Amino acid sequence: METVFIISALKVIGYGLAAIGPGIGIGIACYGCCMGSARQPELAGRLFTNFIIGAALAEALALIGFVVAIIM
Repeated sequence: METVFIISALKVIGYGLAAIGPGIGIGIACYGCCMGSARQPELAGRLFTNFIIGAALAEALALIGFVVAIIM
């Protein structure tokens, strides 16, 4: 019984650690989009589109980690 509780707790900790990477990635992407938009405002729409695609891919990594933590 205690082993199951410990394994469940480690899954939650592991998922929390796994979510750090996508969080950092989205932060860096947002920074790049903001800097690019400030330097060349005429490209803001195109930069924002690329940012949304990159953010979606980074979030997919977090969701995959969440699913793996639940399955195991």
